Amino acid sequence: MFKKLPGDQVSGLVTTTPDTAVVFRPAVVRTPAAITIAVFIWRLLAGLVRMVCRHPIATVVLTVPAVLGWLYGWRFALLAVWIPVSLMVPWALLDRDTFNAWIGWRLLAFWRLVWVYRRHWHAVMTISGLARHAGGRDYVPHLVGVRCTSWADEVTVKMLTGQAVKDWADRIENLAHGFGAASCRVSIARAGRLLLTFPRRDPLAPPLPAIPLPETASVGPVEVGIREDGHPWRLKVHGTHVLAAGATGAGKGSILWSVIRGLVPAVWTGVAELWALDPKLMELSFGRSIFNRYAADPANCADLLDEAVERMQKRAARFAGVQRDHVPTVEDPFVLVVVDEVAFLTAYQSDRALKQRISAALATLTTQGRAVGFGVLAALQDPRKDVLTIRNLFPDKIALRLDESEQVDMVLGDGARDRGALADHISPVPEQGAGVAYVRLEASPDPIRVRAAYVSDDDIRDMAALFEMEDAA
Repeated sequence: MFKKLPGDQVSGLVTTTPDTAVVFRPAVVRTPAAITIAVFIWRLLAGLVRMVCRHPIATVVLTVPAVLGWLYGWRFALLAVWIPVSLMVPWALLDRDTFNAWIGWRLLAFWRLVWVYRRHWHAVMTISGLARHAGGRDYVPHLVGVRCTSWADEVTVKMLTGQAVKDWADRIENLAHGFGAASCRVSIARAGRLLLTFPRRDPLAPPLPAIPLPETASVGPVEVGIREDGHPWRLKVHGTHVLAAGATGAGKGSILWSVIRGLVPAVWTGVAELWALDPKLMELSFGRSIFNRYAADPANCADLLDEAVERMQKRAARFAGVQRDHVPTVEDPFVLVVVDEVAFLTAYQSDRALKQRISAALATLTTQGRAVGFGVLAALQDPRKDVLTIRNLFPDKIALRLDESEQVDMVLGDGARDRGALADHISPVPEQGAGVAYVRLEASPDPIRVRAAYVSDDDIRDMAALFEMEDAA
């Protein structure tokens, strides 16, 4: 080292060790104690105000007894606590729903915020890679608040500047296990803020019996089951096309028959028609008398689809320049084409001519039928593109239990699984997973978890008997 440096530079060296690291120490600016105390007091007051605004019930429950005990003694504080408790316990026992809406879920949200999320927030953010270290400082996403519902925790988060939704969607398993939840779903609350949903229990675990027949004739939305939030699941079939994909035993029949059951009064009055394609001869043939048109043989299925296209085009010619939206009437009823296993008629069809006819007819119906009152409800086992080339022509999609994680995005679209649509994790046990699905509608990118009602053989026989009696009369 000394041979490579001139003599005047050698004299300025502090050490002669070649690998000595040069340490640069930043300048330290000492903040006056008054400013430090003022900032601390300001943050404390801001935190208290924020806590009171977000958790008023929990704040009152904690502070009022403490203040009364400090001012008047513990006996007075105990009396002040006993009076409201004696009133709220009967309220909680007699009317649990209103008690939870006003008090219960707010107290639970405060407890979950303090004990679960705030306590583990920094560690989970750091280990999952959502926190950042730059310029000697740690940057952690801000936990805005927690809201509890009957089945889940909804956590609002403010992302770091420069983060994207995909950064969080790629780490849903880290977040779920970090906070002790079975799963996690990511949705956008507003610009820069996310809503993380952590289920505490599964409200869709018990099977759902068949929905009673509607009292009024309507073409939809049709009630076919329940959503995870406890609200009825109403599926739109008029003015759209629906594709339901799932493995064997996933519950595709529950969706098909629930839709058919919801349209029975409309079919009975003539404002709707059901056309069935049943290439497997197993599912829809059980209620054959319900359908206005029925076909099972591939050649007959092709003829039926060609007839649907012809009627659709004639109606479109009459509507041209007169009206843009279809209103179901007896003269122009809503026609729903129900296909039990569409791959039997397309990818698995050995007759190339029939395959081309069927594919062309389905493509025509799904591209031109919505505005004139023709809809397609198709069920499918294998969602690959080479099996059903027109799957993107179905605006609304339903993913039941699937065998592979890649199939989720094939059915629901790119990024659906990252947002929490774990259709490949649905239980294969029929009592637990049959009919459970994730729905992605045309108007919303966020998947919704639902369960379709189970329509039994006896329910189908009862529906079919109504039309058999009419035919006999």
